[in-house]
Parts: sequence; structure tokens; C-alpha cells
Amino acid sequence: MSHHFEIYKDKAGEFRVRFKYNAEIMFSSEGYASKASAKNAIESIKQNGPKAEVVDNSDA
Repeated sequence: MSHHFEIYKDKAGEFRVRFKYNAEIMFSSEGYASKASAKNAIESIKQNGPKAEVVDNSDA
């Protein structure tokens, strides 16, 4: 798998989602109380991500 979503439990026992490309973590989510909520976050990213605009707040 060169890229994938990963659901894992953090030290506080919350479910989190991270997206990996090769072995590199590209981003991680906030913590969720249930695995179902983490799965919903993945589906939201899949559905809404391609339509999202890029907001550049850098000074460059």
C-alpha cells in the first residue's frame, strides 16, 4: 500500500485517523470517542477533500 488511511488508538484511548503516503504520515486527525466517528471522518475527507479550496496564509 503506497497510501492509506489508518485508524489507531492514542495514549488517551481515543481513536485517531492518519493518512500515510509510503511510510510518511501526511496528516493526523483529532481524537474521536468511537471508531465509528473516526470512520465517518475518513468518509468525509474522501467526499469533501477533492472539492476543498487551498487557503494560503503564509507571507510568501
